[in-house]
Amino acid sequence: MGSSENWGCSRPFDACLEPRAQSPGMGGARILEAQESRLFEQLTWQLAWQQGGPDKHVWLSGVSAVYLQATMVLLRPLVLLVALVVSDLHCLPWFINVSESQGPGTILQSFFFNCSSYIPTLKLLHVQPPTNFFNPPSLTRWQGIYVAKITLSSSAQLDALVVNHYELQLQFTCGNHTMEGPLSVDVQRDPGHIQCAGRFASPAGEIIQVPEMVTPGARLYTLLLPGMELQGAQMSITSAQDPPYFPGHFSINGQGWLQAPSQGLKGQAQKVFQLQILVNFGQGQSCHGMLIVKVLPAPSSQVSFLEQTQNITIPENLVPGSKVVQVQARGFDVRYEILSPMPCPLFSIGCVDGLVRTTAPLELAQAPGAAVTRLQVKAFERLWPWTSAKLELTVDVQSVNRWPPHCLPAMLVTQIPETTPVGTVLNTITCTDPDSPGSTLDYQLMFHRPPGTASLCLRDRVLQVNATLDCDTPGACFQYAASILVLDNGQPLMTTEVPVLVMVTPVNEFAPSCVPRTFRVREDARPHTLLGSVLGSDMDYPHDSIEFYISGGSAPFAVDRLSGEVRLLGPLDYELQKLYRLTVLLSDHSQDQDPTCHHSGSCTITIEVEDVNDHAPECEPPFQELTIHSHLGHSVEVTKVSCRVPQEPHRLVFSYSIVGGEGHGRGGLPGCGGGAGQGQQWPPSSATLFSGNSQSRFSLQGAVLVYNDLMLGLSWPEQPHTYELLIHVADAGPSTPHLSTTTTVIVHLVPWTASTVATSTHRATVSSMMTPLLVTDMEAFWQPESWFVVVLTVTSALLLLALGWLLSKLLQGLAQVLQAPNKPAQALLLNSSQGTEGPIEGFMEAQKMETTQAPSSVMSLHFDGRAQDSRTGRDYLFNTHTGARRWV
Repeated sequence: MGSSENWGCSRPFDACLEPRAQSPGMGGARILEAQESRLFEQLTWQLAWQQGGPDKHVWLSGVSAVYLQATMVLLRPLVLLVALVVSDLHCLPWFINVSESQGPGTILQSFFFNCSSYIPTLKLLHVQPPTNFFNPPSLTRWQGIYVAKITLSSSAQLDALVVNHYELQLQFTCGNHTMEGPLSVDVQRDPGHIQCAGRFASPAGEIIQVPEMVTPGARLYTLLLPGMELQGAQMSITSAQDPPYFPGHFSINGQGWLQAPSQGLKGQAQKVFQLQILVNFGQGQSCHGMLIVKVLPAPSSQVSFLEQTQNITIPENLVPGSKVVQVQARGFDVRYEILSPMPCPLFSIGCVDGLVRTTAPLELAQAPGAAVTRLQVKAFERLWPWTSAKLELTVDVQSVNRWPPHCLPAMLVTQIPETTPVGTVLNTITCTDPDSPGSTLDYQLMFHRPPGTASLCLRDRVLQVNATLDCDTPGACFQYAASILVLDNGQPLMTTEVPVLVMVTPVNEFAPSCVPRTFRVREDARPHTLLGSVLGSDMDYPHDSIEFYISGGSAPFAVDRLSGEVRLLGPLDYELQKLYRLTVLLSDHSQDQDPTCHHSGSCTITIEVEDVNDHAPECEPPFQELTIHSHLGHSVEVTKVSCRVPQEPHRLVFSYSIVGGEGHGRGGLPGCGGGAGQGQQWPPSSATLFSGNSQSRFSLQGAVLVYNDLMLGLSWPEQPHTYELLIHVADAGPSTPHLSTTTTVIVHLVPWTASTVATSTHRATVSSMMTPLLVTDMEAFWQPESWFVVVLTVTSALLLLALGWLLSKLLQGLAQVLQAPNKPAQALLLNSSQGTEGPIEGFMEAQKMETTQAPSSVMSLHFDGRAQDSRTGRDYLFNTHTGARRWV
């Protein structure tokens, strides 16, 4: 297990022995003896090979073996030396020679290998040139030695005239060791070995074509075989030649001449005769093959083309070898050739098929003479060349349209305003055809976006505006994307597409306008009240790109810059101004490519202030005291209430009603009755005044107070009586709300007596000695906006939080001050009055203490005392708690 295997190869080629690593002594002697014994065996094999040859395994005779063994004993030292030297050699390539007469199964080479620990393998890797004449090598074991053999396969047919050298690549493997080497086999020519070869010996046989008009007995074919001229070969036709198919017997002589039947082959056209030929070389050597005779019809009496002249047009971009045309002529076994021009540098013709092909480039730019070529083609029969015909073939080479038109500019991009007039030239396109510079080109305008538009047109390479461009309607201002398609007239048709992009920009053409309007607003309307909107319009697109302004700033109105909404800014007073006329200015924007281009317009709006009843009526005088004399059964006009609204003189309609009153006896009036407060709203109503259980004696006829004494059955007052009446006066106009006031009338009624003068119906107004007291109660209140209440609430809350935080900080500082040691101020004053250096040192100490204790609390920064330095006379401040001092 521990020793390496012993392997090697023995020839005919060099022996390969593997040295064994053994210690000197007896073991080394046994190794040498074993190598000596094997070397003896190898030499024995070598001698046997030299005497017996590759196919005879002849061993040495006993005498030769004894002689060789005796020689080995005498030359033992030399053998040992050879064994040591040979053990380091490798197997080298070897060569063998083999006769072409060797047949299948022949052993080409025998050799052996030593591989004691493994089962070796021997492979035939490849044969050059490739063939299947060699079998895979065989490997057999004999007396501890592996014998390998290389043999010929069953299909081997060695022919030195065909291949005379083969190289076999062999690979020997023993365990992990692999050795490769070539075996060169040289095929030697054997003059005594003759065999059938070529197509004659193939299964298809040799084909012979003969015309039916061949001379009877004429030699049709000569069979040539290698070496046949050195030996007297006998040839015979072994296949049957029975009539009526065969017109007669074909014959072949010893020289290999095949002769036609003695009857000839006339009338046997299109027939095929198969002849089996046997070639006998004597001494049992022979081979056979096949000859096939095809009988061709007799040639026609005339060869002719279907057309005498023919014109062909081809493009110039055909590569050499391209097909031009195929000419055909009537006849038997016709062949073709070009008679003129000779030589023909541009074209050639197939001898058998008559196919005309190009042989050189046909570039007209490099070879203008290739535009027209006139060929004269001859057709003739192969067996009778004198039977021929001619064809005039004209080949026109047409230029190929390989390059599309070249245009300038290659892309057309322009920008025009919408006011561009019809017929304006946008650009002119210039195109040329590189293949034909002077040719006429076609131009087509194709629209991509928007499709089918008629705004642009193309007239004779000129791009123009075809219709009015309009950007004042939605979606009308386009970015025109089109292309100009340029076509040439070549073959194939080549085109060039020139992209066109025309951008139409808007132009601010029209000024904005608005319709005059009238708005109504109550005089008590609040600020920011919406009165209405100014309706502005603009014919340019976009139509709502308008800004609004009010000319002048004195009116209490404002207009929204973008929406045109008119709102109230301040209070109104119908009595001061009833009508406002405002001029609203309109300015357009974003309607032109130039952002600074604007147009403006204006209109007048009228604002009418609606009157609101905001002043109560006032009566003059507000208090009246009258004395009347009553007569039984008569009505007496007491007084006429006179009221007006000073702030609104135009209000003249009022409603009057008695809303209260009381009567008194002779005792007189219970004091001065005051009128109701002005500005109070009273619902107008008629009132009835009762005095005790008596019916009312007073009524109002409009503004006139009347005393009625017409009712019968009423108790007649015997004593003077005083009535205090409260009259409610309210405005009755269309304005709302209806405000009212009250006035007081005191009536002293003196009844009729016998002493009364006859003129008791006289009405007298007695001036009252009482001073009327007017009480006016005006209540003013302020009603803030809702947002102001929210802001005030949030601000108050934040202020309270800040005050709480500040108070907490102050309390913390106070607590720290109370905890600090109390230093009296007197000590500081004493220290400041001692010597020259004392105050300075004390002051420095105070400054240090102030510096160190300053951040302790907020109270440490407070100085509660002031003193004067005795030395310098400067005043300073001091803190009695911390002792800190600071110069004033």
